[in-house]
Amino acid sequence: MELGKARSTEEIIKDIKSTLETKVKDNVATHGGEINFLSYDQGIVRLQMAGACSGCAMSKKTLHEGVERLLMHYVPEVGGLLGEDDEEAKHKGYTPYFPKEVNESIR
Repeated sequence: MELGKARSTEEIIKDIKSTLETKVKDNVATHGGEINFLSYDQGIVRLQMAGACSGCAMSKKTLHEGVERLLMHYVPEVGGLLGEDDEEAKHKGYTPYFPKEVNESIR
């Protein structure tokens, strides 16, 4: 990037997606999760937590202490991150919570 020249939104999005693909995807996949790019606007990246990541209690920590820091390091235009769960995850067979039967057997 030339000093003083702002990059286009398309260039920034390309770098965000590349960073997610090369530095994040495999790590969350080891736990059955996915993190999908949704949008980028005025420094804020929106990501979807999918698969086993959707609804997981650790997903917020993963997003803000891991993914957000990584994106801000590799893509300096990123100023923050918003995450949302995949509302269809449980219909695809993913649930981060113990099934009712497991909870009842613990009692």
